[in-house]
Amino acid sequence: MIQRVDLHTHSTASDGQYRPAELVRLAQKAGIECLALTDHDTIDGLSEAVRAGEETGITVLRGIELGASEDRHLHIVGLGLREDCPEMQALCQKLKDSRDERKYRIAAFLEEKGVGIPLSEVEELAKGGVVARPHFAQVLLRHGFVSSTREAFDRYLDTSEYKRIERYKADAVSCISVIHASGGKAVLAHPCQLHYEPERLEELVRRLKEQAGLDALECYYPEHTPEMVRNYLDLAHRYDLHVSAGSDFHGEKVHADRPLCPVSVETDWLLAET
Repeated sequence: MIQRVDLHTHSTASDGQYRPAELVRLAQKAGIECLALTDHDTIDGLSEAVRAGEETGITVLRGIELGASEDRHLHIVGLGLREDCPEMQALCQKLKDSRDERKYRIAAFLEEKGVGIPLSEVEELAKGGVVARPHFAQVLLRHGFVSSTREAFDRYLDTSEYKRIERYKADAVSCISVIHASGGKAVLAHPCQLHYEPERLEELVRRLKEQAGLDALECYYPEHTPEMVRNYLDLAHRYDLHVSAGSDFHGEKVHADRPLCPVSVETDWLLAET
């Protein structure tokens, strides 16, 4: 079955702008037939999103996005998780505990840089969800320390100095294993962000396929040029991977350059057991 999909989106359950139900309604307006909610390190928003999907007639897949320990830009998206997935719940709790502790270190780091901001304001912006770097970026912008959230990352939150503020992450093989144990399919997200040479990227794909059974590659993504898309489609074909597509939508206040973007792809591999 070919459907218009967006299989990589975020809500207020992590660092997105819109509540899960609001996101689903926006997806309906955008002409999306199959939507995956893939919040960072949490599955808290999935039940709300699924209910909204039932109300609007959109197929909503339970998903997640996990950062892997090998590289800060190596992310694994899980799609089609079961409603009852204790393995994923346990991992999410461990990740949440680590993020909760890290927020104090981020606040202290920014204070050292002369851009101290109220942590309570950052927490309020997170609306009870996972506190993440985009929340700090938005508060830095609100207080006039930067002229854009992109500048907040470039100057403070995505620098070599910032790397010392680490949190717990599972390795990529473990991420895939937990996704599979939770009934889902594992996707290597936005390969362009790794900035790997073709040979290194292919070696990563080969390793994740052979060692963990990687299911798919996110070939369609806002930052992928037409040439990149062709190369990623070829790579997926060589390693018998399914083709995924996602906008990485967070909302216009968070990432204005990543609107919801339906792409027509085959979805039988995702819907067979959902």
